[in-house]
This record gives sequence, C-alpha cells and structure tokens, in this order.
Amino acid sequence: MAKGEVKARASGTRAAPEPAFVQLLTPEGDRVEHPDYSVDFSDDEYRSLYHDLVVVRKLDAEATALQRQGELGIWASLLGQEAAQVGSGRALRAQDMAFPTYREHGVLYTRGVDPIMPLRLFRGVDQGAWDPNEFKFNTYTIVIGAQTLHATGYAMGITKDGKVGSDDGEAVIAYFGDGATSQGDVNEAYIWASVFNAPLVFFCQNNQYAISEPLERQTRVPLYHRASGFGFPGLRVDGNDVLACYAVTRKALDDARHGQGPSLIEAYTYRMGAHTTSDDPTRYRIASEVEAWQAKDPIKRLRAFLTKQGLAQDDYFDAVDEEARVAAVNLRERVLALPDPDPKTMFDHVYPHGSPELAQQKEQFTRYLASFEGSGH
Repeated sequence: MAKGEVKARASGTRAAPEPAFVQLLTPEGDRVEHPDYSVDFSDDEYRSLYHDLVVVRKLDAEATALQRQGELGIWASLLGQEAAQVGSGRALRAQDMAFPTYREHGVLYTRGVDPIMPLRLFRGVDQGAWDPNEFKFNTYTIVIGAQTLHATGYAMGITKDGKVGSDDGEAVIAYFGDGATSQGDVNEAYIWASVFNAPLVFFCQNNQYAISEPLERQTRVPLYHRASGFGFPGLRVDGNDVLACYAVTRKALDDARHGQGPSLIEAYTYRMGAHTTSDDPTRYRIASEVEAWQAKDPIKRLRAFLTKQGLAQDDYFDAVDEEARVAAVNLRERVLALPDPDPKTMFDHVYPHGSPELAQQKEQFTRYLASFEGSGH
C-alpha cells in the first residue's frame, strides 16, 4: 500500500476503511496505530480539542441562523468539516502563516481571531478587518483558488528572507476545496511551489461537492495523487478524525519549514449542510448519503473516545455545551449591535493614496445621498 494509507496492524485491529487514508481515531471512537503518524496529547489537550470542535460548530450554527433571519448577506457553513479545520489549525506553530478560503471559521478560531470578524464581512460592515500579520491568518478569499497563489508567493518570500531550514523556521498552509482543484490558479500554484521548493502545505478539504458538482465530475483519480504530477508528495487523511488531521498537518508543516518543499494533504470529509446559505443541497444529493456521513461525525467520535478512555464524563460535556451556547448568544448580541457603515467609506480604501477619479466619484455619490435628506425616502 502507498505511504499515507491506513494499514492493517497486528492481530485484533480492524481492516483499512475505504477509501484508504491516514486514520488515528475510528468513527466509533477507538484509537488505531499508524506506522508514520501519531499524537502524544495530555488529557487536557484531548479535552481541549473536543471543546474547540463543539464551540466552532455552535458559532457556525448561530451564523447560519443569523443569515436566515436577514442579519447576514450570506454564510458558508463548515458543518461536518470541524475536525479538518481544528486539527490542522492546531497543528500550526505560532510563526506559520495560513491562507484561507471563505469557510475556514475553525482555523480562524484556532488562530485567535475574534469569531465576529467573518460575520462583519458577510454583514457588509467591512472587508474582514483582522490584521493578517498579527494573527498569521490572511483575510478570507472569495475568488476560488486565488489564495493558493498568494500563499505560494508568501512562501517563496520567506525562503528568500532566510526563514526556512531550522526548527524555528516558518511554513505556510493554503486551504481550498475539492472544486478549487479544477481551477487554473491552484495548478499554477502547484507548479511554482514545486519548482521553487516553497515551504507550503496545500490543504484540500474534499467535502465531496463543488457546490452541486460531485467529486467524480472533478477528477478520475484521488485528488492527492495529483501532487506526484507536480513533483511533490501527497496523501489522504480522514478529514473527520481531528487527531489524524493534526498529526499529518504538523509533520507536513515541519517538513516544509526544514526545507523539504511543498506537499498536498487531501482531507477526506463531507459538507453536511449547504455550500452556502443560497444553496439547496437536497436538489443534488440524497438523504441516505448524508445519514451515512452523520455516522462519521467528528464530534461524536471524539466524545466516544473521551468517554471510553475515562477522560471526560457527562458533567464535562454539559459544561462545554453550555459554554458554546453562551458564546453563541454573545456572538449574536454583538452582531446585532454592529453599526451600519457610512456608505461613503466604500471609497476610502480602493487605492492606498486615492485618485482624482475616485475623489470625483465620492463627491458625486455624496451629493446623491444628500438629495434624499428630508425627502421622506
């Protein structure tokens, strides 16, 4: 079997799941060994991972509810992908840089960004106002796949700055979905990262659908196989296994920071909800498929593991649920209290130093707004 696939172990272990991937925690909450990947967490760290998964899911559900009530323009839910995001996000070291799409709310949470920030973006208050340099987490990218080129350029830059080649070196991770692998930007990023040996991990969350297009209409081979055509390693990981996602991502990032170049991780997971709140997934997938993936739920399996290992009991799980509920209520109250931006501010950051044409447009728009004053409109 190829490296990165789950292998059958000694007597008493279960057979490899289909499709084969790196797995450390089964859907039933049982630990399995892997020859190349492992984790060494304390009891508190295991519980902390569970806490993050639950809180991230609850905040995401609250954002979906806010959109349905007209408080957000749109929302891209991560429901079902929490393990891929929290696991890989926790694997990042402080100096590493992440380039997200518009769905990486779980990675954003692990990087310490205020969860209200993406909601400000989708409410139209600003364009995503966190400082990427402060949190080592770039702003959301709406254009499909464009962030992989941004990540590649950044990774090439830190190499030229001499920040690669040691335990303290820097690495970069670029997130994207299975549909983005069909975009030219992603394939161009593969080429540049490979040729220049960029310290970059391409992290593809294969959630089985590019909006309404299933995976089989995107590729005839597993996505991680594509890496070999560009000259760097690729592997598939159980994207609903937070432990495996952590272990695989940490190793890939450490390899990159030591100068071993790029790699591709395909996190095999599932989008439980809609592509965005403007999508209706019942039009292109059947209920039995969703039910089958519900049995692989990342939160349920980690809870089962904690219970079986005696690391947590009902009082702990209840406390986490309550903390998540309070966090969601707080998020809702803060979103509803956000002031509407002055419409004229749309001109303020188009160019760093403005332009005569922009100033003229702003003046015309200001007169247009003033024409409504006192008119009853």
